[in-house]
Amino acid sequence: MTYAIIGSGAIGSALIAHFTSKGIPVKVANSRGPASLAAARKSADTTIPVEIDEAVAQDIVILALPFTAVPDLAKIRKDWTGTVVIDATNAITFPEFRPADLGGRLSSDIVAETLPGAKVVKAFNTLPAALLAADPAEASGRRVVLLSGNDEGANASVAELIENLGFAALDLGDLKAAAPMQQFGGPLVAVNLIKKG
Repeated sequence: MTYAIIGSGAIGSALIAHFTSKGIPVKVANSRGPASLAAARKSADTTIPVEIDEAVAQDIVILALPFTAVPDLAKIRKDWTGTVVIDATNAITFPEFRPADLGGRLSSDIVAETLPGAKVVKAFNTLPAALLAADPAEASGRRVVLLSGNDEGANASVAELIENLGFAALDLGDLKAAAPMQQFGGPLVAVNLIKKG
């Protein structure tokens, strides 16, 4: 399984650090190009700065970029069939910092429509960046990362990645049932759950 993270802001950087700490190879891209990422790369780092067109060709692609930037990816790759896309975006209106008006639609459904063929799994979006960046081990347990998606195989692959990064995965089911609780403004946003044992 190959991995990519698109975006190197607060969420992307937090995820990059966890991949690095666990020695899991990951390709990383942003809108400024690989040179902007190379300076922060350490010699033993398993993160590989690449162009976005290479990042979107990986098996599992994590979207750690603004929700409004997702359509730009559709211009780079037209058919996403077979790719698991982890939607870590949040549809937020700035500067008000409130949920964007999506006309009653789920943000992950819009991501899935924008990237045709992708198996979209909502994950890594509910924890604030500082909390996501922290050690997943807390209070004799592991910090929970919520996920939901319509493809059981994709959900299982994302759950395995979450566990490999040191977190505890909690699969909430399909997007229609679970994503409203996860997307920005939902009841599970910014909730720090710990799995004991």
